Amino acid sequence: MKHKLTAKYFSQEDLLKSGCLDLKMAIKAAEEALLEHSDGEVLFPDKIVQIFNHDTQERINCLPATFFKEKICGMKWVSVFPPNPARHGLQNLSAVMILSEIEKGFPLCFMEGTLCSNVRVGAMGALAAKHLAKKDPKSIGFIGSGEQAKMHLIAMKTIFSTIEECRVAAKEDVEEEAFIYEMKAIFPDITFQAAQTELERSVDGADIVVTATSVQAPLLKADWVKPGAFYSHIGGWEDEYAVAKQSDKIVCDDWETVKHRTQTLSRMYKDGELKDDDIYCNLIDIVRGEKKGRESEDERVYFNAVGLAYVDVAIAIAMYNRALESGVGQDLTIQDCMIFQHEEIKDWIRL
Repeated sequence: MKHKLTAKYFSQEDLLKSGCLDLKMAIKAAEEALLEHSDGEVLFPDKIVQIFNHDTQERINCLPATFFKEKICGMKWVSVFPPNPARHGLQNLSAVMILSEIEKGFPLCFMEGTLCSNVRVGAMGALAAKHLAKKDPKSIGFIGSGEQAKMHLIAMKTIFSTIEECRVAAKEDVEEEAFIYEMKAIFPDITFQAAQTELERSVDGADIVVTATSVQAPLLKADWVKPGAFYSHIGGWEDEYAVAKQSDKIVCDDWETVKHRTQTLSRMYKDGELKDDDIYCNLIDIVRGEKKGRESEDERVYFNAVGLAYVDVAIAIAMYNRALESGVGQDLTIQDCMIFQHEEIKDWIRL
């Protein structure tokens, strides 16, 4: 029919089976997205945030972005409910992605977005580490053992084959054991060690330190971050102020966005403990070669990614193309014809 509209639907399983858990693809998409945004080729409006509980930060966010070169507009609709694991035994984050073409304005696809969101976190951490971590790191330590921590390990191992030791600390022993069980199956060449909930044991002396928790508390201590370490800060308030203060470089995905949030660096900024001049640069400045990355083996480098939704959209576009080529997914009929072209419309009207 002339006015029939269709789109593709991709479940998480569709995306996984088609090879979308590809961190090389995601890192490349993230890097290109940063460059396109810097060149003014990305439309990135402010996100819409609906917070239902300010104490627990239960919320649903709407985050759109448009890539003019690709002629695609996308949106991430993401819910973050930190109490879910303890309260319901469920994941705390879920998301969906919608992509539309911008020539006629019709939808292209509706896809599961939690995979994309978690992949973006790992991809940005790895892209930063490529420029800011020491050469050939051997060890990585995690505070937090959830999906984003696991994705970070995959991303870091993707760019650093030299990683041979991984330590992990979580609130419960069983969470550490689950992390190790799942990740050991993927990386049998890595030696895993559970910290038995002792945070210091997980990160003390590690080449790469990652905090990936929903806890709002200064968990990471400065004394545990050795000279030469690269620290990837994922969540909100996860480290004491001294971690940033002792760092030789502080790099953000976007400092202007970071400083208005509720992360460690933004808390420091509001408390007068951190100034704009204390931020070395944004990641794009290093990607473009306008700023140097790591300059010595002993530098401590702090990377804070607040999360740029246009990067999610860029990765979603890459996943869409991969899934489309693989032939997975379902065809969704949005409409067969326009409303008043239905012959039965007179029978469907409720007066």
